[in-house]
Amino acid sequence: MDPALLREREAFRKKALATPSVEKKKKDESPYKDDSKKKSKSTSSSSAAPKLDASSYKTMAGSSSYRFGVLARIVRHMRSRHQDGDDHPLSLDDILDETNQLDVGSKIKQWLQTEALQNNPKIECTMDGKYIFKPVYKIKDKKSLLRLLKQQDLKGLGGIFLEDVQESLPHCERALKNLAQEILYITRPTDKKKILFYNDKTATLDVDDEFVKLWRATAVDAMDDAKIEEYLEKQGIKSMQDHGPKKPIAPKRKKVSQKRRTFKKPRDNEHLADVLETYEDNTLTQKGVSIK
Repeated sequence: MDPALLREREAFRKKALATPSVEKKKKDESPYKDDSKKKSKSTSSSSAAPKLDASSYKTMAGSSSYRFGVLARIVRHMRSRHQDGDDHPLSLDDILDETNQLDVGSKIKQWLQTEALQNNPKIECTMDGKYIFKPVYKIKDKKSLLRLLKQQDLKGLGGIFLEDVQESLPHCERALKNLAQEILYITRPTDKKKILFYNDKTATLDVDDEFVKLWRATAVDAMDDAKIEEYLEKQGIKSMQDHGPKKPIAPKRKKVSQKRRTFKKPRDNEHLADVLETYEDNTLTQKGVSIK
């Protein structure tokens, strides 16, 4: 080899040995170490987070569903009390005690006392600040129920719903059983609800069976009033024309003529025509009087 190249190689080697070098540590890429770090972080964060308590969650003021759940439970309890015959009023604390809801917060109590129970159509507030159930009808026994049905029949108001009677009358089933001969039950075909009517026995008529069969065999569901009237006229039967209240006829107003009236213009001093006569030489001559 060339001795010059050997000298340069030796000089480079000495220079490289003289300069210090810093080695970078290799990263530990094992997955077990990362998982341990993540677990330690998650445990620390979970220990720092506050724990939720079931009782505190129930009393949260922002839960509207919980509020109305408390109100619905109160209304159901007051209805069942009324149906069992307990008609004495209760305070809010007594209601919450009987419904096992003493754990409600102060905000919900205030909402019940100032808004919910005051504006509920099924709850009535007494003068002393207590609450009682408000039924549809003020009936307490079978006599008051029979009186109500008679008034409905006399005034032509029709029947009343069975569910309203069951809600309003305490011990309803016993009263309906005793009044079985005085009440008629009709099932409404639209929603299958039962309606109670007073059984007025004085209005019953004996109708021949042939007329009953003809009445039931005649189907008029698909016919309107005009077709029924046309059919009756063909059979020689006159139908009722004036049914229902008549509307009062308003009196006709006289039309005001819009022609303009012509007025004659009054002449000047026409009211003095019999007084003044002539004007000559600044002399005013009246009847029998001469003025200069």
